[in-house]
Amino acid sequence: MAPAQQDGSSGYEQFLAKSSEEYQKARRGLKEIELLIEQTTSEVERLAHRNTQATNRLRHVEAAIDTVPREDMREAYTTVLDTQLRLFTMRGQLEKLQSDQRNLARYLNLLRGILEHADRPEGYERKEEEQEDQSAQSSVVRIIEAQERERRRLSRQMHDGPAQSLTNLILQAEICERLMDIDPEQARVELRNLKNSVTATFQKVKGFILSLRPMMLDDLGLVPTLRRYLDTFSQTNDVATDLHVIGKEVRLAPHQEVTTFRVIQELLNGAKEHSHASTARITLDMEGDRLQVTFDDDGDGLEFTDGLASEDAEKLGLMTMRERIEMLGGEIQFDSSRGRGTKVSFELPVTRHPGRLAAG
Repeated sequence: MAPAQQDGSSGYEQFLAKSSEEYQKARRGLKEIELLIEQTTSEVERLAHRNTQATNRLRHVEAAIDTVPREDMREAYTTVLDTQLRLFTMRGQLEKLQSDQRNLARYLNLLRGILEHADRPEGYERKEEEQEDQSAQSSVVRIIEAQERERRRLSRQMHDGPAQSLTNLILQAEICERLMDIDPEQARVELRNLKNSVTATFQKVKGFILSLRPMMLDDLGLVPTLRRYLDTFSQTNDVATDLHVIGKEVRLAPHQEVTTFRVIQELLNGAKEHSHASTARITLDMEGDRLQVTFDDDGDGLEFTDGLASEDAEKLGLMTMRERIEMLGGEIQFDSSRGRGTKVSFELPVTRHPGRLAAG
């Protein structure tokens, strides 16, 4: 009995030592975040001031639009859009830092409470529960980081796509207005060009809406939404996609459909941006009481360990994917190496909804 007590005491002491070490790390981390918040706040204020100046300049340009050169107009609009985008991005970073600060402060308080009550026997009994709380908190942080990465990606795409297109639309509209009385025939040509530009911009905006939250996912279900999304993805990214469905198409619980769609969406983005794949194949096996999904691309491949501890795994958010699947009682496996593409397989226990009919 004595050796067992000694082992327990030794384990408890190790736990306290580890808690003390984590406490010091958390304190240093909190100070670093506070410094970053201070710097980011100053940058937000600077950009807000610059945005005000750029907006005022744009107003002066618009007031004298008949005499201002086209290049000056383009520069004024571009400056405002660029400044607003940077301001939006920095405010997003500031919000993330403030969220991290709150999470780390709660973690620090938890560690402080453990160390302050280290001499109480019940503190040792609560060790497992506290570790679960810390693990859950870590999962939340990773999910927040994944959301921020997606927001940054979308903000860059909005800036390079629709935002620039809208700038050109404004310029084209001004040209049309000037030509109405001077050269009606050329004005009609410019109006046709404007119509084509508006149509192209509208298609880009529709693509962003589909990426953010496809409305048909709620109305038609997972399979029709995936088919539509894959068609659009192939057309805009030069990546050939193929979807194969095994079994009868059925509706699943909303959270299961959303999770499956999001994981496939992230894998496709990774295949395009990081693996540089030319083809991607997705198989959905809807037979039985588990949904089985296989994703396979022919890209450059990735490097990561079983613990997903690598730069490639972090870029793709593989740890967040695993957490999403496991939170729903599923499993996910990753298989990839340099030069032989990437294969991801996951399965989920599913809840079928007979009342929610699949399209088709």
